[in-house]
Amino acid sequence: MPPPVNSVPPARFSAQARLRALQSDIMELILDRDLEPGDALPTENELCVALGVGRNTLRESLKVLQALGVIEIRHGFGMFVAPSNFEALADGLMFRARLSLRHHGLEALQLVDVRQALESGLISSAMDVMSAADLASVEASVVRMEELAAAGETFVEADSDFHGRLFAPLNNELLLNLLGVFWRVYRKIHTEIGPGSEDRVALAALHRSIYTAVAAGDKAKASELLTRHFDGIRRRIKEAVGE
Repeated sequence: MPPPVNSVPPARFSAQARLRALQSDIMELILDRDLEPGDALPTENELCVALGVGRNTLRESLKVLQALGVIEIRHGFGMFVAPSNFEALADGLMFRARLSLRHHGLEALQLVDVRQALESGLISSAMDVMSAADLASVEASVVRMEELAAAGETFVEADSDFHGRLFAPLNNELLLNLLGVFWRVYRKIHTEIGPGSEDRVALAALHRSIYTAVAAGDKAKASELLTRHFDGIRRRIKEAVGE
C-alpha cells in the first residue's frame, strides 16, 4: 500500500529529529559551560569535535538557534550567546495571530486572553510598590490619550505607554518584554482588522478610570477595569472573522 500523500518519509523525519537533538545538545553545552549572554561560543571546529557531528549538520542547527534568538552569529568575529531578544517570539505570534484572522480568530483571541490574565493578575502587586512618581507617570499617559481622543486621533502608542508605566514599578524585565511583544502583536492585529467603530473618547475615559482605581488603592476595581479593557479588541476580532 503506498504511503499517504502527506506523510513524512522516515529518513527525513529521522534527519529532523537528529537536528532537534543537536540543537538541544548545543544549548546544553552553553548551560554546562556556564556561558552568559555576550560570551563567545567554541569555534565550529571545536563544536564539531565536542558534539561528534559534521560541519554542515552543525551549521544547519546553528542557523535555527540563531533564528530562535539563542545564539548570535557575527560573521568575521564568531558565535556568541545572544542577549535577551523577543523578536523571534513576537514574529511567531504575529504570524499565528494573522493566520488565525483568516479563519476563526482563535489564536488571536487566545493572545488577548493571555495578556488580560497577565495584567489583571499582576496589577495588585504593581499597586503595592507604586510610588507617587509612578502614579504621575501613568496619569501623564492618560492625559495624552485624552488629548488625542479629543482631537479624533488614535492613541495606540500612548495606550502602550500607559500599560508599560502601570507595571514598570515591578522591575520585572521579562514582564515588560512580554508586554512589548503583546503590543507588537496587537498593533499588527489592529492593522489587519482596521480601526473599527470604537469610541476613542470612551476608551480614554476607561483608562482614566483604571488610573483612578489604582490611585485610590482599589485593587479589585483596577483588576475589573483592566479585564473590561480587552472586551473591545475581542469584539472587533470576532466581527472581523464573522463570528
